[in-house]
Amino acid sequence: MRFDILTLFPEMFQGPLSTGLFQRAVSHGLVTVNLHNIRDYTHDRHRTVDDYPYGGGAGMVLKPEPIFEAVESLRVEMSPEKAAALPVILLTPQGRLFSQEVAAELSQHNDLALICGRYEGVDERVREHLATDEISIGDYVLGGGELAAMVIIDAIIRLLPGVLGSDESALDESHTAGLLEYPQYTRPPVYRDWPVPEVLLSGNHAQIEAWRREQAIIRTLQRRPEMLERAQLNRKEEHIIERLKQPH
Repeated sequence: MRFDILTLFPEMFQGPLSTGLFQRAVSHGLVTVNLHNIRDYTHDRHRTVDDYPYGGGAGMVLKPEPIFEAVESLRVEMSPEKAAALPVILLTPQGRLFSQEVAAELSQHNDLALICGRYEGVDERVREHLATDEISIGDYVLGGGELAAMVIIDAIIRLLPGVLGSDESALDESHTAGLLEYPQYTRPPVYRDWPVPEVLLSGNHAQIEAWRREQAIIRTLQRRPEMLERAQLNRKEEHIIERLKQPH
């Protein structure tokens, strides 16, 4: 999968791209990340990328010309079919909220272009005539879209075959099945008088799976109950929730 990141600060990505899953995915040829400095697509000697907003107001706005030219340069390198289908995502607090479902949706593409906003935002013509999607990673404001781009790429590459040590790992993680993940334990079996639940030591995989599912439901009910409205539950699991909601 190929990611093209349009940013004013490509150096921000050097650390994350050289560690952990990023580095593993790149070194195995599963992911390609290309960094494009928006300033490289300016044509004045000051390499100007922003200007004052029409109508007045605080802050500066990113100009449309270098952003359009950066994306168009990507499309020139592609076949006409790929160029026409290229998702161009503007990272902005005004976008749709990023989630595990959105990560799974985006992982189906072979190519993604991510525009990292800065300052007071981008010229509206970028939204109207260039971006095919707008995404926010949360209801808060960052200094720019670079951190959001890292979050989105990290969430996506985890879903690509071969990136994780086991492809089953991504299936058990929080949010993947609409629930928070069940509690995890490792050695020693008893630590400071706190034992690992006996069912996990039983070797009975059916009982372990049932326990994990129930614990995931309980944890979701306790911490993120709104998620249960979208989770796919059977009748027995719905009864578990009803029982847990009853006052003791």
